Amino acid sequence: MKKSVVAGLGEIGTPVLKLLSKKNTVVGFDIKSDLINIKKLERYKNLDTSFLHIAIPGNEGFISNTISLFKKFKPECIVIHSTISPGTTEKLQKKIPIPIIYSATRGVHKRINYDLKRYTKFFAISKNAPRKKWACSQFIKFMKNCDINTRKMSNPVTLELAKIVCDTSYLGWLINYAQLTNMIAIQYSVNYDEMWTFSDEIHKFLGNRPKMYPGFIGGHCVIPNLDLMHNQTLDLIKKMNTQYSKKVKNSKTIHKKYTK
Repeated sequence: MKKSVVAGLGEIGTPVLKLLSKKNTVVGFDIKSDLINIKKLERYKNLDTSFLHIAIPGNEGFISNTISLFKKFKPECIVIHSTISPGTTEKLQKKIPIPIIYSATRGVHKRINYDLKRYTKFFAISKNAPRKKWACSQFIKFMKNCDINTRKMSNPVTLELAKIVCDTSYLGWLINYAQLTNMIAIQYSVNYDEMWTFSDEIHKFLGNRPKMYPGFIGGHCVIPNLDLMHNQTLDLIKKMNTQYSKKVKNSKTIHKKYTK
Protein backbone atom coordinates (compact mmCIF):
# COMPACT_ATOMS: atom_id res chain seq x y z
CA MET A 1 0.00 0.00 0.00
CA LYS A 2 1.23 3.45 -0.94
CA LYS A 3 -0.06 6.95 -0.43
CA SER A 4 -0.34 10.01 -2.65
CA VAL A 5 0.25 13.57 -1.48
CA VAL A 6 -1.42 16.80 -2.56
CA ALA A 7 0.88 19.76 -1.82
CA GLY A 8 -0.74 23.18 -1.71
CA LEU A 9 -4.22 23.26 -0.16
CA GLY A 10 -5.64 26.36 -1.82
CA GLU A 11 -8.38 26.85 -4.41
CA ILE A 12 -7.06 23.99 -6.56
CA GLY A 13 -5.32 21.70 -4.10
CA THR A 14 -8.22 21.40 -1.65
CA PRO A 15 -10.78 20.15 -4.21
CA VAL A 16 -8.14 17.93 -5.86
CA LEU A 17 -7.44 16.36 -2.45
CA LYS A 18 -11.15 15.85 -1.82
CA LEU A 19 -11.72 14.21 -5.18
CA LEU A 20 -8.66 11.94 -5.16
CA SER A 21 -9.24 10.86 -1.55
CA LYS A 22 -12.59 9.24 -2.29
CA LYS A 23 -11.02 6.05 -3.67
CA ASN A 24 -7.34 6.38 -2.74
CA THR A 25 -5.10 6.95 0.26
CA VAL A 26 -4.22 10.63 -0.15
CA VAL A 27 -2.91 13.15 2.36
CA GLY A 28 -2.69 16.91 2.09
CA PHE A 29 0.28 19.16 2.85
CA ASP A 30 0.66 22.93 3.00
CA ILE A 31 3.08 25.46 4.46
CA LYS A 32 0.11 26.63 6.55
CA SER A 33 -0.16 23.93 9.20
CA ASP A 34 -3.76 24.82 10.05
CA LEU A 35 -4.82 23.58 6.61
CA ILE A 36 -3.32 20.11 7.17
CA ASN A 37 -5.10 17.12 8.63
CA ILE A 38 -2.20 16.38 10.98
CA LYS A 39 -3.64 13.10 12.29
CA LYS A 40 -4.06 11.70 8.79
CA LEU A 41 -0.62 12.89 7.73
CA GLU A 42 0.93 11.17 10.76
CA ARG A 43 -1.09 8.00 10.25
CA TYR A 44 0.34 7.45 6.78
CA LYS A 45 3.77 9.04 7.18
CA ASN A 46 5.60 5.71 6.91
CA LEU A 47 3.92 4.72 3.64
CA ASP A 48 5.91 5.25 0.45
CA THR A 49 4.62 8.04 -1.78
CA SER A 50 3.42 7.09 -5.23
CA PHE A 51 2.16 10.40 -6.67
CA LEU A 52 3.04 13.87 -5.45
CA HIS A 53 0.36 16.23 -6.76
CA ILE A 54 1.60 19.81 -6.94
CA ALA A 55 -0.98 22.58 -6.54
CA ILE A 56 1.18 25.42 -5.24
CA PRO A 57 1.31 28.88 -6.89
CA GLY A 58 3.27 28.95 -10.15
CA ASN A 59 5.34 31.98 -9.16
CA GLU A 60 9.10 32.57 -9.25
CA GLY A 61 9.72 30.12 -6.42
CA PHE A 62 7.79 27.28 -8.03
CA ILE A 63 10.79 25.23 -9.18
CA SER A 64 12.72 25.46 -5.89
CA ASN A 65 9.55 24.77 -3.88
CA THR A 66 8.72 21.72 -5.97
CA ILE A 67 12.25 20.37 -5.56
CA SER A 68 11.91 20.80 -1.78
CA LEU A 69 8.62 18.90 -1.82
CA PHE A 70 10.23 16.15 -3.90
CA LYS A 71 13.01 15.78 -1.31
CA LYS A 72 10.50 15.76 1.54
CA PHE A 73 8.11 13.10 0.20
CA LYS A 74 10.35 11.14 -2.21
CA PRO A 75 7.55 10.19 -4.64
CA GLU A 76 7.71 7.87 -7.63
CA CYS A 77 6.09 10.47 -9.87
CA ILE A 78 5.14 14.16 -9.73
CA VAL A 79 1.93 15.57 -11.21
CA ILE A 80 1.70 19.35 -11.58
CA HIS A 81 -1.83 20.80 -11.48
CA SER A 82 -0.72 24.43 -11.12
CA THR A 83 -0.72 26.99 -13.91
CA ILE A 84 2.96 27.58 -14.75
CA SER A 85 5.20 29.43 -17.20
CA PRO A 86 5.90 27.68 -20.52
CA GLY A 87 8.98 25.47 -20.19
CA THR A 88 8.72 24.96 -16.43
CA THR A 89 7.99 21.22 -16.60
CA GLU A 90 11.01 20.64 -18.84
CA LYS A 91 13.25 22.68 -16.50
CA LEU A 92 12.08 20.67 -13.52
CA GLN A 93 12.53 17.36 -15.33
CA LYS A 94 16.23 18.17 -15.81
CA LYS A 95 16.60 18.69 -12.06
CA ILE A 96 14.53 15.78 -10.72
CA PRO A 97 15.28 12.08 -11.47
CA ILE A 98 11.66 10.86 -11.53
CA PRO A 99 8.92 11.36 -14.17
CA ILE A 100 7.04 14.66 -14.03
CA ILE A 101 3.58 14.96 -15.56
CA TYR A 102 1.97 18.31 -16.27
CA SER A 103 -1.82 18.27 -16.03
CA ALA A 104 -3.42 21.70 -16.25
CA THR A 105 -6.59 22.29 -14.25
CA ARG A 106 -9.80 23.59 -15.82
CA GLY A 107 -12.92 24.85 -14.10
CA VAL A 108 -14.61 27.73 -12.30
CA HIS A 109 -13.59 28.04 -8.66
CA LYS A 110 -17.13 28.29 -7.28
CA ARG A 111 -18.02 24.91 -8.83
CA ILE A 112 -14.55 23.38 -9.09
CA ASN A 113 -15.55 20.09 -7.44
CA TYR A 114 -18.07 19.53 -10.22
CA ASP A 115 -15.79 20.81 -12.99
CA LEU A 116 -12.86 18.58 -12.02
CA LYS A 117 -14.98 15.56 -12.93
CA ARG A 118 -16.74 17.18 -15.87
CA TYR A 119 -13.65 18.23 -17.83
CA THR A 120 -11.20 15.85 -19.46
CA LYS A 121 -7.86 16.04 -17.61
CA PHE A 122 -5.25 16.85 -20.25
CA PHE A 123 -1.71 15.81 -19.40
CA ALA A 124 1.76 15.74 -20.94
CA ILE A 125 5.20 14.41 -20.12
CA SER A 126 8.68 15.23 -21.39
CA LYS A 127 10.13 12.90 -24.01
CA ASN A 128 13.23 12.75 -21.79
CA ALA A 129 11.36 11.73 -18.65
CA PRO A 130 12.44 8.44 -17.06
CA ARG A 131 9.85 5.64 -16.95
CA LYS A 132 7.45 7.82 -18.92
CA LYS A 133 5.31 4.92 -20.20
CA TRP A 134 4.89 3.65 -16.65
CA ALA A 135 4.09 7.13 -15.36
CA CYS A 136 1.47 7.78 -18.02
CA SER A 137 -0.23 4.43 -17.59
CA GLN A 138 -0.32 4.79 -13.79
CA PHE A 139 -1.65 8.35 -14.02
CA ILE A 140 -4.41 7.33 -16.44
CA LYS A 141 -5.33 4.41 -14.18
CA PHE A 142 -5.30 6.62 -11.08
CA MET A 143 -7.54 9.24 -12.68
CA LYS A 144 -9.91 6.65 -14.15
CA ASN A 145 -10.33 5.23 -10.67
CA CYS A 146 -11.51 8.73 -9.65
CA ASP A 147 -13.96 8.84 -12.60
CA ILE A 148 -11.84 11.39 -14.47
CA ASN A 149 -11.20 11.04 -18.19
CA THR A 150 -7.71 11.87 -19.47
CA ARG A 151 -6.14 12.91 -22.75
CA LYS A 152 -2.42 13.02 -23.50
CA MET A 153 -0.82 15.96 -25.33
CA SER A 154 2.44 15.68 -27.28
CA ASN A 155 4.58 17.73 -24.87
CA PRO A 156 4.32 19.82 -21.68
CA VAL A 157 4.99 23.19 -23.36
CA THR A 158 1.92 22.83 -25.58
CA LEU A 159 -0.26 22.23 -22.54
CA GLU A 160 1.41 24.94 -20.44
CA LEU A 161 0.66 27.41 -23.24
CA ALA A 162 -2.86 26.07 -23.80
CA LYS A 163 -3.84 26.71 -20.20
CA ILE A 164 -2.94 30.39 -20.47
CA VAL A 165 -3.38 31.28 -24.15
CA CYS A 166 -6.48 29.20 -24.90
CA ASP A 167 -8.15 29.51 -21.50
CA THR A 168 -7.52 32.37 -19.10
CA SER A 169 -6.01 34.96 -21.47
CA TYR A 170 -8.64 34.17 -24.11
CA LEU A 171 -11.33 34.89 -21.52
CA GLY A 172 -9.49 38.12 -20.69
CA TRP A 173 -9.63 39.27 -24.33
CA LEU A 174 -13.36 38.52 -24.52
CA ILE A 175 -14.05 40.50 -21.36
CA ASN A 176 -11.81 43.32 -22.64
CA TYR A 177 -14.01 43.60 -25.73
CA ALA A 178 -17.10 43.68 -23.54
CA GLN A 179 -15.47 46.48 -21.52
CA LEU A 180 -14.66 48.39 -24.70
CA THR A 181 -18.17 48.06 -26.12
CA ASN A 182 -19.67 49.11 -22.79
CA MET A 183 -17.54 52.27 -22.77
CA ILE A 184 -18.72 53.00 -26.31
CA ALA A 185 -22.34 52.39 -25.26
CA ILE A 186 -21.89 54.80 -22.36
CA GLN A 187 -20.28 57.36 -24.68
CA TYR A 188 -23.34 57.29 -26.97
CA SER A 189 -25.85 56.94 -24.11
CA VAL A 190 -27.28 53.65 -25.34
CA ASN A 191 -28.13 50.46 -23.46
CA TYR A 192 -25.33 47.88 -23.57
CA ASP A 193 -27.63 44.86 -23.36
CA GLU A 194 -30.02 46.13 -26.01
CA MET A 195 -27.13 46.90 -28.35
CA TRP A 196 -25.81 43.36 -27.96
CA THR A 197 -29.15 41.72 -28.82
CA PHE A 198 -28.15 42.37 -32.44
CA SER A 199 -25.54 39.61 -32.16
CA ASP A 200 -27.73 37.01 -30.43
CA GLU A 201 -28.89 35.23 -33.57
CA ILE A 202 -25.49 35.56 -35.22
CA HIS A 203 -23.92 33.77 -32.27
CA LYS A 204 -26.70 31.20 -32.27
CA PHE A 205 -26.16 30.36 -35.95
CA LEU A 206 -22.38 30.85 -36.26
CA GLY A 207 -21.12 30.49 -32.71
CA ASN A 208 -18.58 33.32 -33.04
CA ARG A 209 -20.23 36.42 -31.49
CA PRO A 210 -20.31 35.67 -27.74
CA LYS A 211 -21.66 38.39 -25.47
CA MET A 212 -19.71 38.75 -22.23
CA TYR A 213 -20.66 40.82 -19.22
CA PRO A 214 -18.57 44.02 -19.06
CA GLY A 215 -17.16 43.67 -15.57
CA PHE A 216 -13.77 44.28 -14.01
CA ILE A 217 -11.41 41.29 -14.27
CA GLY A 218 -10.51 40.26 -10.74
CA GLY A 219 -9.78 36.88 -9.20
CA HIS A 220 -6.65 34.74 -9.16
CA CYS A 221 -6.47 33.47 -12.74
CA VAL A 222 -6.79 35.79 -15.75
CA ILE A 223 -4.63 38.71 -14.62
CA PRO A 224 -2.03 36.82 -12.48
CA ASN A 225 -1.50 34.27 -15.27
CA LEU A 226 -0.40 37.06 -17.62
CA ASP A 227 2.75 37.43 -15.52
CA LEU A 228 3.68 33.84 -16.36
CA MET A 229 3.86 34.64 -20.09
CA HIS A 230 5.95 37.83 -20.21
CA ASN A 231 4.20 38.80 -23.45
CA GLN A 232 3.71 42.51 -24.16
CA THR A 233 0.64 41.97 -26.34
CA LEU A 234 -1.13 39.81 -23.77
CA ASP A 235 -0.26 42.39 -21.11
CA LEU A 236 -2.68 44.75 -22.90
CA ILE A 237 -5.44 42.76 -21.18
CA LYS A 238 -4.18 44.06 -17.84
CA LYS A 239 -3.81 47.64 -19.12
CA MET A 240 -7.30 47.66 -20.62
CA ASN A 241 -8.75 46.28 -17.39
CA THR A 242 -7.08 49.02 -15.34
CA GLN A 243 -8.23 51.72 -17.76
CA TYR A 244 -11.79 50.39 -17.62
CA SER A 245 -11.89 50.48 -13.82
CA LYS A 246 -10.95 54.18 -13.92
CA LYS A 247 -13.49 55.16 -16.58
CA VAL A 248 -16.51 53.12 -15.50
CA LYS A 249 -17.56 53.81 -11.91
CA ASN A 250 -19.51 50.58 -11.36
CA SER A 251 -16.97 48.33 -13.13
CA LYS A 252 -16.32 46.25 -10.01
CA THR A 253 -20.00 45.68 -9.16
CA ILE A 254 -21.61 45.41 -12.60
CA HIS A 255 -21.12 41.62 -12.60
CA LYS A 256 -23.91 41.33 -10.00
CA LYS A 257 -26.41 42.23 -12.71
CA TYR A 258 -25.35 39.22 -14.78
CA THR A 259 -24.61 36.65 -12.10
CA LYS A 260 -27.81 36.59 -10.03
